[in-house]
This record gives sequence, structure tokens and C-alpha cells, in this order.
Amino acid sequence: MQTVHDVPALRAASSALRKGGARLALVPTMGALHDGHMALVEEAKRHADHVAVSIFVNPRQFGPNEDFDAYPRPAEKDVALLVKHGVSLLWMPGVPAMYPAGYATNVAVGGLGDGLCGAARPGHFDGVATVVAKLFNQVRPDCALFGEKDWQQLAIIRRMNADLDIGVEVVGVPTVREADGLALSSRNAYLTPEERAVAATLPKAIAFAKAEIEAGGAVSDALEAVRRALVAAGFQSPDYVALCGAEDLQDMAVLDRPARLFVAARLGKARLIDNWGVDPQ
Repeated sequence: MQTVHDVPALRAASSALRKGGARLALVPTMGALHDGHMALVEEAKRHADHVAVSIFVNPRQFGPNEDFDAYPRPAEKDVALLVKHGVSLLWMPGVPAMYPAGYATNVAVGGLGDGLCGAARPGHFDGVATVVAKLFNQVRPDCALFGEKDWQQLAIIRRMNADLDIGVEVVGVPTVREADGLALSSRNAYLTPEERAVAATLPKAIAFAKAEIEAGGAVSDALEAVRRALVAAGFQSPDYVALCGAEDLQDMAVLDRPARLFVAARLGKARLIDNWGVDPQ
């Protein structure tokens, strides 16, 4: 695996991998890699001849009181894992390489980022759209893979990619879960053993609400049941519990088209998010 830290070296490495018409896939990450990231890498192998992974903890998607400084950065472990899974190229820039002196450009996708995590984390999705646009332009992949756990992020990236005519094939990969249903996340490392046991309430509450809504139950009652279950288990009051259109992310009071049930709630130092598909009969 080749590891590069500056854009000229990245461009040379990317061009070499794409020589002769070979396809290159990109898996953007912030490091602290786990089985969910490796599922993206393995899926990427099915879409391309070579896989590039980026590791960059992007300061522009963290708010002033969020966990940028504390975000886990186990670089040696991450590199070993990528080598084991046959990654061809690791793009591992520092902040000056991504945002050099005088950097002044921001990418904002209107509408899709206003609600859900966008409401709780102002500016977050501008930071995501900006860094992903840069990664697409830097790596020049044929396709890029993202986890469906961050469904709102996935929708925003798809919109940005289409609106700016970048032309990368954006592939969503189903969420990888622990045996008890908890979605894999780098931030799960913040949970104490006691909190980790409580965290299993989150997917169970979503699954119950999904079944109730799909069976014809009132959406408002099902969402309120999720809130009550989480608070009773020990979560803080959820940032949001919402049923939204799968494509437009608009709130839905009635299940009349494909939807996603979104939840974000804090437990100890961790902010956990999840979403499940909800389909009309």
C-alpha cells in the first residue's frame, strides 16, 4: 500500500492506478477504522480494480464545542488494517494540505442539510460537502463508497455530486451492526461498558417503531414511543426522532412513500445516530 501526504504525490499515485482504464474506488474516512469501514473497502473491491482510502479528521465539520481534539486517531492500527484488506492507496493529508493558507471556499447544499443532524450541528454538512468535493477532485475516483448509517450525509453527497457535475458514482453500503443491533461507529469507543449495554436500546426501539408504522400505526405515537424508551433506558432527551422521506428528507406524518426513521441521542460522551428504512405496504 502506498501512503501519500501531499496533493502532487496523490495525483501521481492516482493516475498510476487508473492507467490503462483501471477503475479506482475511494472510501473517505476520518480514521479510527472498524468493521464498518472494512465493509466499505470490501464492497469497493467489487466496484473497482483498486481501492484508495482517505484518513482525514476534518475540522470544518466539527462545531466549537464538539469532539475534534478528542476524536480517536489510532494511525498505526488503521494503516495495518488497510494493508490487511488489500488497499492500494492511503491518502493521509494534514490540515495544511487540505486547507492551505488563504483557503476561502465553502460548499453548501441547500435544503437537505437543514433538519436532523443539520439542525443540531450548524455548519456540519457544509464541512462534509466541502471536504468530500475536495477529495473527489484530489483522488479523481470512478466511484466512492459511504455507509448508510449516515443517510443524511449520503443524500447530501449525492446531491452535491450531481449538482456540481463531478461524475463520481456514489455508492451507499448498508449499515454494519453488532450482534445486538447497535450500528458500528468510531464514537462507540466513548461508551463505558455500562453505557454500551444501554446503547442496545437504540436499535431495538427503532425496530419496534418501524414495525408499528409499517403495520399502520400512527407515526406520531411510534416516534413518541422511541423517545420514551431511550430516556427510560438512560439516554439524554433525543436530539431528534423523525420519519422522513428517503430521498427528500422531509418530515412525514403518514407513511405514503419510502421513508427512513432517523434517531440521534446522547449517551455519556457519545452522540449516537441511526436510521432504518420504512416502506409502505
